[in-house]
Amino acid sequence: MENKPQRKKTRIMAVGDIHGDKKMTQRLADKAVKEKVDLVILAGDLTLFESSIEGIVGPFVKANKPVFLIPGNHETLATANVLAELYPNTKNIHGYAVKINDIGIFGAGGANIGLHQLSEKEIYRLLMQGYNQIKGINKKIMVTHMHPEGTIIEKMSSFVPASKAVRKAIEKFQPDFAIHGHIHEAAGLEDKIGKTRVINVARKEKIFEI
Repeated sequence: MENKPQRKKTRIMAVGDIHGDKKMTQRLADKAVKEKVDLVILAGDLTLFESSIEGIVGPFVKANKPVFLIPGNHETLATANVLAELYPNTKNIHGYAVKINDIGIFGAGGANIGLHQLSEKEIYRLLMQGYNQIKGINKKIMVTHMHPEGTIIEKMSSFVPASKAVRKAIEKFQPDFAIHGHIHEAAGLEDKIGKTRVINVARKEKIFEI
């Protein structure tokens, strides 16, 4: 009996809360090349109150890495759309999904504070809208700016409310990974909700394979 060929994994770099830091972006783009990353996920707060959009996505595109992004609470949906339109191989997945190899990536940005405020009901609706586009795919990554309720990440920042909607979506859709930013003081922390690996990438990049 012949052995099945082993599935080739996709290598991903995820990071959030760049806040217009060009040096950080260039460092991450260089690291993406060195680490042979296949694609980059930007989990919101790309700018610092929209002071500049220069040098945020460009270094990754120049490094020939596809970029999938969402807005945070420091930029509007319109700004995220502009960034996606300015650069090739870049897509805003706020309320949408993409299929890469055998992986579905879907997301919803915004938060309960800042320039892009959304209700919990709207965040869940957008996540469901994106999920429905890739629900038949075996491997899934959910991307939000806000952190889910009831994790160790929430405990690290009690003054910033966590999202019931994000938690509900994780429990309902059971993605392999739930990537978020927003909570700088808990950068790099991980938790699990069911089978889902929850990773806070606020100003702390994470490279993982799926």
